[in-house]
Amino acid sequence: WDNADFSRGVGTTFYQEFSTLNTAKPPFVRDVEAKVRRYLRSSYSAAWTLKITWEKAPVSAAWTDTRKTITYQAVLTTDGFRSYILMLYQDGGMQWDYTRLTSTNVLIGYT
Repeated sequence: WDNADFSRGVGTTFYQEFSTLNTAKPPFVRDVEAKVRRYLRSSYSAAWTLKITWEKAPVSAAWTDTRKTITYQAVLTTDGFRSYILMLYQDGGMQWDYTRLTSTNVLIGYT
């Protein structure tokens, strides 16, 4: 994980909230539910979901190279009892030059 720097006018952040407790679920929420069910092999029905997208986000040291950007999402979802987060990256994964980061001991994901 590293900090993005939007201060140079490169990149955008969007968010969208889905409250689906008593409403029809849009395709995005149904896809999130399917992912949770598949990964955890359990039943899951989302009551609330938040999608945050960082589009063309430059690394915190943007003054070095604003062409190396990434697009990724964090999706938070809950059924009111259990909560999950999905971290989704653009095809090709992390595009930042990790050799220029202050810590080069980096990875995507967690265990």
